Amino acid sequence: MDRTYDLLTESFAPARDASVRAKPVKMWTRGVPVDDGSRQQLLNTATLPFIHKHVAAMPDVHYGKGATIGSVIPTRGAIIPAAVGVDIGCGMCAVRTTLTSHQLPDSLSGLRSALEAVIPVGMADHGQDVPRAAENAWYSGFKRRYDELQQKYPAISTRHSPARQIGTLGGGNHFIEVCLDQDDRLWVMLHSGSRGVGNRIGSFFIAEARREMERLFVHLPDRDLAYLAEGSELFDDYMAAVGWAQDYARANRDVMLKQALAAMAAAFTDFGVTDEAINCHHNYVEREHHFGENVWVTRKGAVRAREGDLGIIPGSMGARSFIVRGKGNPDSFCSCSHGAGRVMSRTEAKRRFTVADHAAATAGIECRKDEGVIDETPKAYKDIDAVMAAQSDLVEVVHTLRQIVCVKG
Repeated sequence: MDRTYDLLTESFAPARDASVRAKPVKMWTRGVPVDDGSRQQLLNTATLPFIHKHVAAMPDVHYGKGATIGSVIPTRGAIIPAAVGVDIGCGMCAVRTTLTSHQLPDSLSGLRSALEAVIPVGMADHGQDVPRAAENAWYSGFKRRYDELQQKYPAISTRHSPARQIGTLGGGNHFIEVCLDQDDRLWVMLHSGSRGVGNRIGSFFIAEARREMERLFVHLPDRDLAYLAEGSELFDDYMAAVGWAQDYARANRDVMLKQALAAMAAAFTDFGVTDEAINCHHNYVEREHHFGENVWVTRKGAVRAREGDLGIIPGSMGARSFIVRGKGNPDSFCSCSHGAGRVMSRTEAKRRFTVADHAAATAGIECRKDEGVIDETPKAYKDIDAVMAAQSDLVEVVHTLRQIVCVKG
């Protein structure tokens, strides 16, 4: 076999309708475990009549809502809101600084505290004290578009104003990290998305798509594969909302990065940043050209990796992360993984691991070591080295990073 991916076909799936023939699923998962539930989800997606050519599965693929996380779904004439998800525009950004490890203090707890002081985490927002960078970003590019969306769809309103949440981290697997690369150079890296407003937009249109399927008597293998047809008013409104949320998510990361760098500049003399900076989505939809056609490409936990594109593939807490350059592999729709990918649910991780296990797995890293982050412990994720080996034809490694500080929501 000379191809670099494995082929998943409909033979795995129980026959539901003999007239429905699934497109292939190309999987970059050699040497990486993939559970049966995720395989079935991939096949369910591949049966949809508007799939373009095939579905691509990245090595971090794991079970999600309707569509698997770690999948690339090209479509013609329709978009699946649940495949885009509720953390619309979630992604990564990173920048290399001028510091090296020799300029760091013996204890990094002060650096972690400084980052936590300027960037609200978890459910928190900025309250009345919106930093100037967040205020400028909100009023210069987002308020008018949001007001228009909210006027037509009041249901997208959130308890936490997006004006106050811009420049905040969130919880779950979102993080801020300080890392050292293979040449002992210091990087700042963070992972976040469109916060509460993105969740509300995603949840609203997922429900609207389900209602559309019921109205049109469309039978699906999974109700969370409900779609919106291009040309409909709902489709147009969804694309306007999702476009806004993706822009907001990118700005959210930009604002946090500015806040983090300002905190570090106050803590270190001779601090500066280089021109090595990356900001990339990994939960989003965009119009792209593949296999001779303009199609919608939904990356649900995947990074665009066209030839020369720089991307970020983080490991888990305590594992290495990678700055990568895309190889433009057409079979993957020019994509790569967005991380290591979970190997077990959050509930299972909390059941299986103790605080002592987590402390041992994150030894030497300044981070939380309490019950609240056990679901994010490194062993809850796949082996990042195996994930990278499985996609060697999708990306090349430019920098290898190891965490020294990790801030979690």
